[in-house]
Amino acid sequence: MDLKEFCFMGERPNLKKIPESAYKLGVVKEDKASYVEKTEQNVIKIAKLQDKLFAEGKEGVIVALQAMDAAGKDGTIKHVMSGVNPQGVHVVSFKQPTSKELAHDYLWRVNQALPERGKIAIFNRSHYEDVLVTQIHEMERGYKMAERCFKDGSKKFYERRYEQIRHYEDYLYENSYRMVKIFLNVSKDEQKKRFLERINDEGKNWKFSKSDLEERKLWDEYHELYEEIIERTGTKHNPWYIVPADQKWYARFVVSEIIVKILEDCEPEYPDIPEVEKMRLADCKKALEEERK
Repeated sequence: MDLKEFCFMGERPNLKKIPESAYKLGVVKEDKASYVEKTEQNVIKIAKLQDKLFAEGKEGVIVALQAMDAAGKDGTIKHVMSGVNPQGVHVVSFKQPTSKELAHDYLWRVNQALPERGKIAIFNRSHYEDVLVTQIHEMERGYKMAERCFKDGSKKFYERRYEQIRHYEDYLYENSYRMVKIFLNVSKDEQKKRFLERINDEGKNWKFSKSDLEERKLWDEYHELYEEIIERTGTKHNPWYIVPADQKWYARFVVSEIIVKILEDCEPEYPDIPEVEKMRLADCKKALEEERK
């Protein structure tokens, strides 16, 4: 699969023109089983690559998932990462900052969540919330920061954050980490459908909040801001991918392809064993075989 059509490395996307549905890309419903099977094959590939990544311990991988509410972040994580060894992967959900987190710079909690080299971190939302929700709701004035940080106005405040994020992600890349950012692009109609499912199904009531409707009213503002963020922070080494999310099975397939690609780019291999160690292993094998006799 050519992922270039989903990838953005500095150009500004037009979310009004980018399809949220796989069907607009020529995918047909009858192909669903085939895509589900391909996803399962990718899950196996991811598990094998992750095992090598963990054994080698040279590169860390961060997958940041961003989306409007009900786009399917949780389900995507659950299905795509179902085959990996939990020892080498952890999922971090970035919710409203705690008082302790607010007492630090906004990237502090992200830095705390970085995986060790050799491991994968899945960010369910990420540091991009600090240029997204905070900007939409003009929350920056509530920060306990020196007045000099605000003297140039809110626009300049967030432009500096875009620059800081780019530099931070470059810093991670230069220290043997790879980051890929994924925006699950769900349509407003599909979000409405999923909200209604959450309300009508008692088992899903806990997923819905009245505040979700308030955020839905800001749909256009969020999308315009996502376009700006993707343009300002998508780079060659830390790209953005915009994934059609109206069909969960297709979104999971594309995300699995992206994760396979980033792991293959790491080119992980099992560590070479020195000849001295190989000789010791041979001695251990001989001792064990003789023990059975």
